Amino acid sequence: MAEHGIAVTAARLQLVARLNAACAMAAGPFPAAHLALQGEAESWLEAMPALDAEEALREGLARGRARDAESGGASIGPQRSDLVVTHVAKGQPASRCSTGEQKALLISVVLADARLRALDRGAAPILLLDEVAAHLDAARREALYAEIEALGCQAWMTGTDESLFAPIAGRAQHFRVRDGSVTVA
Repeated sequence: MAEHGIAVTAARLQLVARLNAACAMAAGPFPAAHLALQGEAESWLEAMPALDAEEALREGLARGRARDAESGGASIGPQRSDLVVTHVAKGQPASRCSTGEQKALLISVVLADARLRALDRGAAPILLLDEVAAHLDAARREALYAEIEALGCQAWMTGTDESLFAPIAGRAQHFRVRDGSVTVA
């Protein structure tokens, strides 16, 4: 368990580093985000070799075994880590940003991940974006649509206000779901 827990943590740290590089390359109205993982396992990997971090986790799990048996879960390990997102331009944690800024940061991270996946696999991923257009102003909606097209990916976007998708009317296929049936809009 300790070996796999530290391996998971190391893999997460590598992904966060790659996402940070992709986020830094972003342009347009979506704010650059900086991601960090905070937790005991990450602290160990920063301070010591992986084998020593495994031993620290192993010892911690052994110490907490009785408490963990009562609670039904391990009190230490990678599952206890937090992802911390920072709005780079403001130097402010996402938790202190407005709701709109948080949504824009999330979209920025999703787009960065899509760019990474496209580079890694040679093909863009499929994006599933629920009610994304409703939370963006017109300029950010246009930028999102342009980014999706530039990525060359297929995107499924849901929404209850058809007018929000009017800018891509000739470039996207629209469906309407009503009373349990799907029709082409």
